[in-house]
Amino acid sequence: MKKKNGLSKYYKPENYFNRDLSWIEFNQRVLEEAYNPALPLLEKIKFVSIFCSNLDEFYMIRVSGIKEQIAAEVPEVSIDGLNPRKTLIEIENRVQPLIKELSRFWLDEIVPQLKENNIFICNYDELDENEQIALKNYFEKQIFPVLTPLASDPGRPFPYISNLSLSLAVLVQDSQSEIHFARIKVPAILPRLLRVDEILHEHNQDFGLNEYPIKFMWIEDLIKPNLSRLFPKMKVLESHAFRITRDTDIEIQEDEADDLLKVIEENIKQRKFGNVVRMEASNTMPDSMIKMISKNLQITKDDVHIIEGPLGLGRAMEFYSLPLYNLKEKPHYPVIPKQIEEEANIFAIIRKKDVILHHPYHSFMPVINFIKQASKDPDVLAIKQTLYRVGQNSPVVDALIEAAEMKKQVAVLVELKARFDEENNIYWAKQLEKVGVHVVYGLVGLKTHAKLSLVVRREQGNLIRYGHIGTGNYNASTAKLYTDIGLFTCDEAICSDIADVFNFLTGYSDQKEFNRLLVAPVTMRGAILDLIKREITNTQNGYPSQIIMKINSLVDSEIIAALYDASNHGVKIDLIIRGICCLVPGVENLSENISVRSVVGRFLEHSRIFYFSNGGSSEVYIGSADMMSRNLNGRVETLTPVRDLDIKEYLVKQVLAIYLKDNEKARTLSNTMGYSFVYRGEDETIVNAQEWLMENSK
Repeated sequence: MKKKNGLSKYYKPENYFNRDLSWIEFNQRVLEEAYNPALPLLEKIKFVSIFCSNLDEFYMIRVSGIKEQIAAEVPEVSIDGLNPRKTLIEIENRVQPLIKELSRFWLDEIVPQLKENNIFICNYDELDENEQIALKNYFEKQIFPVLTPLASDPGRPFPYISNLSLSLAVLVQDSQSEIHFARIKVPAILPRLLRVDEILHEHNQDFGLNEYPIKFMWIEDLIKPNLSRLFPKMKVLESHAFRITRDTDIEIQEDEADDLLKVIEENIKQRKFGNVVRMEASNTMPDSMIKMISKNLQITKDDVHIIEGPLGLGRAMEFYSLPLYNLKEKPHYPVIPKQIEEEANIFAIIRKKDVILHHPYHSFMPVINFIKQASKDPDVLAIKQTLYRVGQNSPVVDALIEAAEMKKQVAVLVELKARFDEENNIYWAKQLEKVGVHVVYGLVGLKTHAKLSLVVRREQGNLIRYGHIGTGNYNASTAKLYTDIGLFTCDEAICSDIADVFNFLTGYSDQKEFNRLLVAPVTMRGAILDLIKREITNTQNGYPSQIIMKINSLVDSEIIAALYDASNHGVKIDLIIRGICCLVPGVENLSENISVRSVVGRFLEHSRIFYFSNGGSSEVYIGSADMMSRNLNGRVETLTPVRDLDIKEYLVKQVLAIYLKDNEKARTLSNTMGYSFVYRGEDETIVNAQEWLMENSK
């Protein structure tokens, strides 16, 4: 490891956790939320679903990448000392027990608790005659027409199996007693959970739809007893569920692309043909069948996860649609800050004073209204916007379209490379282009992850710029589920920087300096390192020194080394990190002044806040960037200083302070990579940061 700013002594494997193993620790914390006995039942199921969906994505992206490195015989050892092969072994050693633990929890805890609430997951043979007749009729009309048995024999190659699709492996016997294999795909377009009492009601209109009992059946458990319909005059011997995960990481040769939009559209189509990286198989499937399928999928036994109970529990989120509010958290209703309520004109409000919005405690509507008002205001000349994850229904995009139709100058950067949102973003890019919006797809070699809006308005003969800088996407749906912060400002220096960033995104720029914003990949890394160094200087000179970072991930080795250096010089460092943390805390002569905590709760922690005490004259930044190499080197990111004293006080003395006091949802990280709940004394008041912010947002 070559020297970086005199920090080379910190670059030792024992000083860094492996990023993938750290991510598994995070997903384990998600699963542990489901285990909380005080949590309402449907909320437990929600966390089970999130855990499984997270794991799917982990295998599609991270594990697939590691397997590609192994196949290419990449010898490189990461900074934590593990090579790709050892990393993969460690991943499986940690994931396999979690899968078994989840299966046990689902069968022994969730299913009985559903029964206690008159919600039943039934097998076909557990239903009465009327129910079986209704379900058989439903199968004939709604399921059978879309099923396709795919045989595998010398004349018909092993069938293609799409990513994350649930399948049934079936053995059938013909009249000559020969045994054949076939695969049945369970259609993803149909509900995974069938509501038995609703189907019975539709079949027999005389049957009243009662609230209880509620009966469900996994769709594969209805297909299995009706397989004979797919194989006439043959004997169905056995059937077992399995599910595969493919490599879905799109690799784009951007420098060779004449049209990035077309290239990404083609890559999305190819995604479904990626190599298989995992197979989940029902524990009823015999070894001989597992070996046969594995051989055809070109995977090994180490790539197979044996599952007891239902596969693909990410779809268990369908339970959450039940209107049983006694089994859910009390609904939360975001508020609109009084500062905004007092006047209808958002520009007049921002002109008086910067405005902070803290979602989901504050409503996302002011952000939408900011664009809507700009679209209709005759004095607004131009609107500029970045869009990363837009969502399927986007009032922000609707407002931008309206602005273009009102003849405003509208320029939008739509990041086509936002993973798993490519199709949505391509759709919205085309819709925007249709109405004359200037659409840019991003920069070659960089993802644009910054969350920026800029409105240019004529006022008394002058052009005034209004900016919005956020930590989260311009997505009205996720704004109800993620904790994010947005700042409205007309600070001339900040808005000038935002304009320069947009010029960088839409044109050509070799700008190396900005007035106030920290911009990746240009100035952010150096600025963060300088801010850390300044805290070291302050503590050496006897001035107050402290660093607090609230981020999603800490991976970058240089930033971690700088924090170690600050700790060794006596700087107190509090890190609030939701997910991956490669820094090892609490090690003597390395990180004894560093504490790391993670909060996993009702909302997904997504806001990024950076606090530097600066000898008593504190500086606070918010923005889009985590401390990962990809954010600092490979993305366009922005952090803005918070200059308004009231907002700064809110972020430091309320938001950061309450997270550091949380003793219900917070877990602390040990130097062995384990997390444990913050200790709370018997007489100590319970502090839940998210609950406190819900109750105290104004």
